[in-house]
Amino acid sequence: MPLPAVCAPLFSYLERLGIATTTAEHPPVHTVEQARATYDAIPGVHCKNLFLKDAKGAVFLVVCPHDRAVDVNRLHRRLGDTVGARRLSFGKADLLMEVLGVEPGSVTPLALINDTGRRVTVILDAAMMAAEVANYHPLVNTATTSIRTADLRRFLDSLGHAVHVVDLAALAVAEA
Repeated sequence: MPLPAVCAPLFSYLERLGIATTTAEHPPVHTVEQARATYDAIPGVHCKNLFLKDAKGAVFLVVCPHDRAVDVNRLHRRLGDTVGARRLSFGKADLLMEVLGVEPGSVTPLALINDTGRRVTVILDAAMMAAEVANYHPLVNTATTSIRTADLRRFLDSLGHAVHVVDLAALAVAEA
């Protein structure tokens, strides 16, 4: 079954940048737990994406390995100086659709192509970025796209987003 038409502009843009990707289709997954069934068949770091907003309405996308513990209630304390984050909470579905054009369960850094107003501040986990290949949904949760992390960074830079690579594992240890 072909990917939905909503994915075509993303893949065309990646192609124009000369970025090669591999995409595997699978049944819909809405959670990290459901996605685990696809991990053995798709090499690379499997990731989770947290769409967050702070008390002043700023929007953040935290992207990290699927097994990274992230305490959203304390994250703002660690990121505050770096990105100016205030108390963080999960962004609601309507805000997610407005800003990134995706539904819950399909959150991905690749959706930043839809954030033409550059509202989102991107937080990338340092360990994830140290890996050669990482996996994300291509705007829908019925497929997983593998992309070199250097190419992900090039993609994000081409969009003009503020990107911060942060050692989220160190933050979790510091909070323990």
